[in-house]
Amino acid sequence: MAPVLVVLHAGDLPDGLESVAEVADVRYATADTLADAVDGADALLLWDFFSPAVESAWPRCGSLKWIHIAAAGVDSLMFDELVESDVVVTNSRGVFDRPIAEFVLAQILAFAKDSERSRALQQSKIWQHRETERIDGAHAMIVGTGAIGRAIATLLSAVGMSISGVGRTAREGDGDFGTVYASDDLVDEVARADYLVLVAPLTEQTRGLVDDSVLAAMKPGARVINVGRGELLDTEALSKHLGSGHITGAALDVFETEPLPADHPLWTAENVVLTPHMSGDASGWKQRLAEVFADNARRYFRGEPLLNVVNKRLGFVV
Repeated sequence: MAPVLVVLHAGDLPDGLESVAEVADVRYATADTLADAVDGADALLLWDFFSPAVESAWPRCGSLKWIHIAAAGVDSLMFDELVESDVVVTNSRGVFDRPIAEFVLAQILAFAKDSERSRALQQSKIWQHRETERIDGAHAMIVGTGAIGRAIATLLSAVGMSISGVGRTAREGDGDFGTVYASDDLVDEVARADYLVLVAPLTEQTRGLVDDSVLAAMKPGARVINVGRGELLDTEALSKHLGSGHITGAALDVFETEPLPADHPLWTAENVVLTPHMSGDASGWKQRLAEVFADNARRYFRGEPLLNVVNKRLGFVV
């Protein structure tokens, strides 16, 4: 009897699963049909990776052995019963590393070269000569030292920026970061940063990590870039420090509530760039996500070790 794979989707079906369908009974489900579809299933692909439907359907997931999420972050999936279970969770680590690193570099260059003001002056047909900043020698502190954080560190190092990391524990001699500071010490170390880049997974330890005290401790004129999760950052405190001019710019791709409410003050804040959770979504990203899953599915059905196994208690791939 063929193993059963359920694909949870929201109307946007993945391409490239033909090889999986050759060896498994593939069922497609939406949030409202997942409970019936997953009954008796061996594996589950969360193509609709922000859906909370798995927790609702959990009483019907007794035969489930493996869940793969088509995302790098798994915070939207984790709930106590899943964490305590024997179900293996894997993610799509590796798909978004380089695109997000390029996105971060683009935001840094836009700030340093005053691109937003140049565009505004152009639209007003004003010829106004100005000086801009260099980024070589500027310090980027990257909160999150996983695969995406390392890709960012590599790219920013290549353009001459100095780099440090922030992780669970402090350490020296990390090849990508040199120095890694403990997240518990962020308020004491953040004054080093010209750019504070947030890319950490959302866990109980990182939720609200960049709060008013951390923002107040940043050097005057520093900037914040968040491509991790909105809940890493206290946006109300950020708005305050942007308004005072202490923080002179922010590039935000993620928010506590998405879409960002139309009446949110960040929409009209000066020197703020807002993007709709797209930093990793470079051309072809969905195909790459499908390929990552198909490779892991082949491993699963052959009884081989899976790639990108998430430590469910920590909330990321170790």
